[in-house]
Amino acid sequence: MSDVQNVLDMIRENDVRYVDFRFTDPKGKWHHVAQHVSTVDEDLLNEGIMFDGSSISGWKSINESDMILKPDLSSAVMDPFAAQPQLILVCDVLEPSTGQSYDRCPRSIAKKAVAYLGASGVGDTAYVGPEAEFFVFDDVRFDVSPNRSMFEFESEEGPYVSAKVFQEGNSGHRPGVRGGYMPVPPVDSGQDLRAEMCSVMAEMGMAVEKHHHEVAPSQHELGIRFNTLIEAADDMQKFKYVVHMVAHAYGKTATFMPKPVAGDNGSGMHTHQSLWKDGKPLFAGSGYADLSDTALYYIGGIIKHARALNAFTNPSTNSYKRLIPGFEAPVLLAYSARNRSASCRIPYVDSPKGKRVEVRFPDPAANPYLAFAALLMAGLDGIENRIHPGDPMDKNLYDLPPEELAGVPTVCGSLREALEALDADRDFLKKGGVFSDEFIDSYIAVKRDEVHAFEHAPHPIEYKMYYSV
Repeated sequence: MSDVQNVLDMIRENDVRYVDFRFTDPKGKWHHVAQHVSTVDEDLLNEGIMFDGSSISGWKSINESDMILKPDLSSAVMDPFAAQPQLILVCDVLEPSTGQSYDRCPRSIAKKAVAYLGASGVGDTAYVGPEAEFFVFDDVRFDVSPNRSMFEFESEEGPYVSAKVFQEGNSGHRPGVRGGYMPVPPVDSGQDLRAEMCSVMAEMGMAVEKHHHEVAPSQHELGIRFNTLIEAADDMQKFKYVVHMVAHAYGKTATFMPKPVAGDNGSGMHTHQSLWKDGKPLFAGSGYADLSDTALYYIGGIIKHARALNAFTNPSTNSYKRLIPGFEAPVLLAYSARNRSASCRIPYVDSPKGKRVEVRFPDPAANPYLAFAALLMAGLDGIENRIHPGDPMDKNLYDLPPEELAGVPTVCGSLREALEALDADRDFLKKGGVFSDEFIDSYIAVKRDEVHAFEHAPHPIEYKMYYSV
């Protein structure tokens, strides 16, 4: 049965009223346009629909704004949150004049990276397993204006409400600062919320594995099974949608900001990766931690290009408030087996099929298509150029003396640094036409606007430190 027929059957069997065409912008946000079912037929599903690309930051100018949303029909899934039955289709963005993929479409870039993997002869399949953390608050308020800059959030788990009088009483059961890793209820107040999120993801066809409380109060993690690179990125977009919507349904608010809380752990998106060819894993071998040379070279490529990768894996000014020493964030560019203080970790597994590398510096603000594609391109550059990562560092890197720390490279310290690194180190991304100079330049321009806004606005803490100087 064809993909078109499958979609038409889903529409009929679920009495679908709207078909929602969804696509991802360069910043990683999902957008959508809902077509009434009366407009949806075989031709529309095959050809796609037109939309205005000039309204998306970093894309087209208004004089060339027409673009095509071409649905990936294999992505069809029912929207569990829509009041009217609605089918979701994940889309690629095409140029109407050529019918080819738009070179600034993140999903299309990721597809090109996978195609380059096959063309390189190294492998034919890239598996990715992202682990995105997030915070859930009961209330959040923020404002930025010429005479006012503030944010305030509140959570029933926050240690800052221990003395607060609640109408229904204050239970007193809540995690302390950096003390929330996997407690049972009532200290973990989010068990039912997370279970609901996982159940909804399972209804949408995602392979759900686990959920648990994370280290910081109000911080959580849901575990989903690894997938091929494009599908893993699609899953991450669904993941964020479900987390936001279920929290909203519970009267709460979820955020994937890497560092929303000062003085406590931030949220990462540890990204597990492996390459396969002809159904066989390429990262298993007889070297360090049972790794192959291919895996070591892959790690070498990631470490070499890590600072340029930061522009995609850590793409917000807030990202670099997480990437600081003292909060379990992987600042140092080293690799190790089982050592979570290294930026590249080799998890312990019994089966060669599970052999993989876990890159720990990415965070959930990342556009998953761009981040996964960039990581793959860095790893392939390492393989193609036999970039060995050097000796592993199996000691606790957080406790290294200054003289040893001086010799270990680090991730970038700011988004400005990351954009400068990307600008200077981009050739590995351009192999096979995966990333183009035009896209990289446009991405840097969009992100520099964010840096400008951040660096040019007074911060409340500056008033506290400097108002009376």
